[in-house]
Parts: sequence; C-alpha cells; structure tokens
Amino acid sequence: MRLWLALLCLALLGSCGPSNGGGPVGIAVIGTSDSLFQQGVRLSPAAQHLRAATAEGLVTLDAGGQVVPALAERWIVTDDGLSYIFRLRDGNWPGGGEITAPEVRSLLRGSIARLRGTSLGIDLDKISDIRAMTGRVIEVRLSGPMPDFLRLLAQPELGFVKSGRGGGPMVMSRKDKAGAARLSALPPETRGLPAREDWEAIARPLQIEALPAKKAVEAFSRGDVDLVLGGTIADFPLAEAGPLSRGTIQVDPAFGLLGLVVRSDRGVLADPARREALSMAIDRGALIQPFGLGGWQASTWIVPPGLYVEPPYPAERWQDMSLEQRRQTAAARIRAWSAGSGREAKVRLGLPAGPGSDLLYRELARAWGAIGVTVQRVAPGRNADLELRDTVARYFSPRWYLNQFNCALGAGLCSPEADALVRRSLTERDLAARHKILAEAHAALMKREVYIPLGAPVRWSLVRGSVSNYLANQWGLHPLFPLSQPTT
Repeated sequence: MRLWLALLCLALLGSCGPSNGGGPVGIAVIGTSDSLFQQGVRLSPAAQHLRAATAEGLVTLDAGGQVVPALAERWIVTDDGLSYIFRLRDGNWPGGGEITAPEVRSLLRGSIARLRGTSLGIDLDKISDIRAMTGRVIEVRLSGPMPDFLRLLAQPELGFVKSGRGGGPMVMSRKDKAGAARLSALPPETRGLPAREDWEAIARPLQIEALPAKKAVEAFSRGDVDLVLGGTIADFPLAEAGPLSRGTIQVDPAFGLLGLVVRSDRGVLADPARREALSMAIDRGALIQPFGLGGWQASTWIVPPGLYVEPPYPAERWQDMSLEQRRQTAAARIRAWSAGSGREAKVRLGLPAGPGSDLLYRELARAWGAIGVTVQRVAPGRNADLELRDTVARYFSPRWYLNQFNCALGAGLCSPEADALVRRSLTERDLAARHKILAEAHAALMKREVYIPLGAPVRWSLVRGSVSNYLANQWGLHPLFPLSQPTT
C-alpha cells in the first residue's frame, strides 16, 4: 500500500514532453478535450484506452489484441463451452482489501446491469449465471456456447472499479481539471506478480491527452507527442497531408461496420426498394479510391458471409449486375416515386466534420445524383435521414453485427423479427444450427434495408520509432500498459 502511494506521488511530480526514447511517452488520442475522462458505460475511444489501463476485468487484451490474464491468473472452459471457471490472482485492490471471488462476482453483476440498454449489454445476454465457487474461484455460466466470450469479457467497460479506484496495471494522476493525464505502471508485486529490482529503470510513464485530429497530427509533426491513436476515415487525409514518412502511419486491419444507418423511413426512403436503390448506386471502389487505402474491404452486406460456418450468400450482392445496370434499376425506382408523388427525391446525410467526411460526401452525392437523388449534408444528430455508422467489432461473430441494429437501441430502422431470431440463437448449442438462425436474422434485416453497407471501418495511428510494443490489430484498441514496457 505504501509503495502504491509513493508511486502516485512520483507520478504527480512527473514532467511532460516528448520521450525521444527515454522519459514519458507522449500520447494523443483523437477526440474532444473531455472525452478522455468519460465515465459510465458509453465510452469514447479515448476513455476506453484510459479505462483499460486503470481498471482491468477478469481478462484483458495484449498489444496484439490477444486475450491475456488480468484479475484472473488462469481459467478453464468446460467441454460443452457453457462454463468458464476463473482463478483470481492473489492480491489486493489499490485502495486496500483482498481481491475475492464474492466481491468480483458482485462487481461483474453490477457492470452487466449498468450495460443494459447498450449494444455491449445485448452482447452479454448469453451470461446465465455468475457464481463464487471458493474465495478465489469464480464461475460464469452461459446459455449457449460462445467461442469469443473471453474477448467480450476483456472489453474496457467491464473493468472493475472499487471505491473509485480501478484494478488495472497503471495508476493515473491528473492536476486539477487538466486535459492531460499521467499514467505510471504499478510494480509487479502490487499485481500479485514476482517483484523486479529494475522496475523503476524500465517502466516508462505515459503522458496522455485527447485532441482534435488536426491538433493531434500537428503535435506529432512538432515532436510534442510520440503516438497518435484513434484516427478514423473522417480524418484520415490529415495523416497523409503532413511531412511524415509513410512508415509512421499505421492502419489497423479492423473489421466491423462502416456504412449508413437509415434513420428515417419517410419520403423517398419510405420503401425498402428505394432504400436498396441508394445502396445499389454506390461504387464502393470509387468511394475509397481518394483515400489511397490499399487492402480496404468493401461490403454490400451487413454481416460478412465469411463469418458463418458455411457462407449463406455470395461475397457480393447484385453480383450478376454491372454498376451501370444497378444504377439504371435504381434510377427507375426513384423516377417512379418522383412521378407518383410529384416531389423531388432528397436525403439528409449526417456526417462528422473532417476532410475524410468531405471526400465521402462528394462521392456519395455523385453516385446518388446519377440516379436522381439530391443530397444535403448535416451534422450527426441533426435530423439526418441517413447517418454514418463507424464502429469496430468487439468479437468475431455474426451476432455482434446483428446486435448493432437491435430495436432496443433506437439507433435507426430495425427488425423485430431479426431480434427474435437472435434471441432464439442464444440457447442453440449446435454451431451450424446457430449460424443458420443468425443467417435468417440477417436476411430479415436486409429485407428491411435498415443499413447501407460501405465496408470495413478505418482506424489509423501515427507511431514514432521510439515507441515500444505498438502493434496494429483488428480491434482498434491499443493497450497503454505495454507501451510503458521495454520491447519484448
């Protein structure tokens, strides 16, 4: 306990500035000035990074995105995949008190309760029971097998906080209401691990702040920070514009959703066939071409077919039609509606600010103009008919994609039939049968045309050569604790 307090005092006295291979590692996460310190269960990417460093759950993710021990030192999974049994590490909470199974059970139940009403809460619906088996052993039971369950438990929102302090590997210090924070790695012995005599020499503190994309890139170019995290397609051109070598730009091989949620079913969007027309008209290759992103995966489906045991539909929708044929079909549907209603076809498109959004708007307006639809750009949340959805998946499963459109979230058009099928899949133990149900749910969503898919989300970082243990990964999250450690 005294050692932990001494480390906190040292962190408060630490200095800021670029690391140049020694001293604090300067990190800017793209976001608003207050996004780093968000609380609750709906966290910005900046707050997710900070929460993961200071408040781990049973398991966590390493630099490469693999599941590794956290409060649980080891675990077993029963043969039927319905029971996960965790043995907790021998240690204390930062504020004092032994880490026990009954307390962890209570904290985990509380986290799940608070997550109700969020997509992550819906992802956790497979948890049927949580039990403390002994003082240091906890069991989590599922209603049906979920191969990626451990990855779900590793999400930052499931990090444990007791008496206002998290059980993570780093301690945060912040001067008053400053927009930046300093993170220092706790010595191994405070985390139930063997002590290291050279800990103070090898563990580098981190200086982290949230900045708008333009300011973050400028800070990197000046050498004020060593690492920029959280870049999206909306601001990707900023990374390309500065005097940076291409070696500093790292693009995650992320997967998830990048597309347009249908927020309104009025006017030209009242019929699913006309909503489909807008999707048919888009040349997804031309859409991404101005960004110069090699290897980007376009998509015309909500769920990538490769996530099923047997792909239930072809890789490309409308694969037997050329782009010209698709646009002819789409234009005919729009003309028929305009002639029948006597109205001009218009849609309000919600996009965040940024040069990447400007490029998306230009290409979408061009594609939809070719079929007779006028586009008005608005800010997200300003009564948009269509709004950009840019979300990285949390685990490999069709269920993650389907849960993003659950009617309970109120995020846009949805399908009660699809939700019912997803719920039915929760107790199905046979993988092939489960995927068949999820494929039916996907078909119900596609029939409603609730979403216009574009492709995979884009996540990028700027990484200086002095930064250790940064690895691009599929989840778009880059744990901060490994950045404080020497290269392994």
